[in-house]
Amino acid sequence: MLKKTSDKFHFNFNFFAKDIVWYFLSVFFFSRLFYVISNWGSLKFIDNPFAFFLMNDYNFSIFWAIFGFFIILYINVRIHKRKIEEFVDGVFLAFIIAASVGYIWALFGGQVYGLETSFGIELSYTHPFTPVPYKVPVFPLPIIYSIMSFVIFSIFYTSHMFTEKRGLIGYLGFICFGAIVIIFDTFSGKFDTLQAILWIHFSQLFAFILIGLCMRRLYIIMKQDPQDAALQK
Repeated sequence: MLKKTSDKFHFNFNFFAKDIVWYFLSVFFFSRLFYVISNWGSLKFIDNPFAFFLMNDYNFSIFWAIFGFFIILYINVRIHKRKIEEFVDGVFLAFIIAASVGYIWALFGGQVYGLETSFGIELSYTHPFTPVPYKVPVFPLPIIYSIMSFVIFSIFYTSHMFTEKRGLIGYLGFICFGAIVIIFDTFSGKFDTLQAILWIHFSQLFAFILIGLCMRRLYIIMKQDPQDAALQK
């Protein structure tokens, strides 16, 4: 999808492809590191350093995966004297369609699951080896995330035809994704370290931070003079 969006937003896909290993390593490291931190109560007893990388629970922090990706992108745009707004629209669309597939994967793997609710749409996990601790039907959180991610993708993928302002789709899209996480992670059946202190999950805290950063960047590009934007483009 990133290759496809590179054609639509007129940037060179090789800008990403040449550093694909660094993107992978950064995403893997930061997403795993902060998953361990957010679940420190149960994971602080890791006594083998290799268990950090060769884990058997396959859990990662999605927001720190985003952070890991953008830290490499930021380094690259600084090195090549480019602007991150040239790429953020395409990056967001590639991310959100990948998320819609990834959440379905997390449904079958049991990495994302909800609380016990009574909305009439609950799922039961009956497989004997499921990591989901609930024996009763729970809120179908990964399905909701997958559907919402695909809806966001469809809306913003279509809307790119109606704007030429770089960064608008990307920042608005990440704001929408962050808002969805803030709302629906309330139904998450997982417990993390921050929840015991602030009554919110780490993912919700990082969603607030993501929204704040994107709103700041959005404010900057919306204030930008159209003539200056055209020259930069």
